[in-house]
Amino acid sequence: MDKKLIATIEAVLFAMGEPTEISKISLALAVDEILIEEALSVLKSRYSKEDSGICLLRLEDKYQICSKTEFADSIRKIIEVKKNTPLSQAAFEVLAIIAYNQPVTKAFIEQIRGVDCSAVISNLCQKSLIEEKGRLDLPGRPLIYGTTPEFLRCFCISSLDELPPLPKNDEETEKNDEKNVQISN
Repeated sequence: MDKKLIATIEAVLFAMGEPTEISKISLALAVDEILIEEALSVLKSRYSKEDSGICLLRLEDKYQICSKTEFADSIRKIIEVKKNTPLSQAAFEVLAIIAYNQPVTKAFIEQIRGVDCSAVISNLCQKSLIEEKGRLDLPGRPLIYGTTPEFLRCFCISSLDELPPLPKNDEETEKNDEKNVQISN
């Protein structure tokens, strides 16, 4: 069996992260489905050894690389620790910018905050509070971000219309403060 083909199929299944049809793998790699099935058989036997933490699942005509069920508790603990970490001030700021202005680009967020927001955006995507909503039709085709249903659930709101109104801009606030001072004199 061709070791490079086995490794390629393994890489494809790992990168996909979801059940993938044999026919799609065959078409993409320009390899006969019978050879794909043979390579999958080799992978399945390799993963079935006791010292492997992963397995190859067959779901009708689809295959997926997954963790073995005996490691589910450990995986769940790690995921819960990551999910339950509190949001930083930067994360709340980025969330607010996205929620009130969506869809927005990373450049828009960074322009408002004045700092790189790559890590914060990645963290918020991992927590499913924001997601990629598409790309702008501009040079470089930048990604645009928006909030998710998980964002609404976490903040106990049913729609973005329930977000509190933004404070008035600084000039209006200063004028109102001046009027209040004049009235009280």
